[in-house]
Amino acid sequence: MVRAYLSRRALLHIDAIDQYSIEHWGDLVARDYLADLFAAIRRLEESPELLHGDPDRSQRLRFYRVRKHTLVCDVLGGDIYVLAVWHGSMDLPARLEKLEPQLVHEAELLARRIEDRRRP
Repeated sequence: MVRAYLSRRALLHIDAIDQYSIEHWGDLVARDYLADLFAAIRRLEESPELLHGDPDRSQRLRFYRVRKHTLVCDVLGGDIYVLAVWHGSMDLPARLEKLEPQLVHEAELLARRIEDRRRP
């Protein structure tokens, strides 16, 4: 089975989304929004083909839209690495141009750490 792993950056983004949602719309809305984000990640584990590439944005990274956010992912060794969770109002191409090398590096490091943990 495909597993999805979240980078520290992605977890920080999700925490910021939660805090923003609580401040602007309350606990219930924030909880529902986060539930949708995590349900989407589980859905990707079940159907990784839902991730889509966008050659205009990246040759390597894959994307999945959840409400107003986009999960930015890499697929390594058959597993999905969620690297960032960006709001749709952000200039995604500009962010990727600046951060893609770092995101790819983070995915590779995370994949190595996970692989090391799997070894006896």
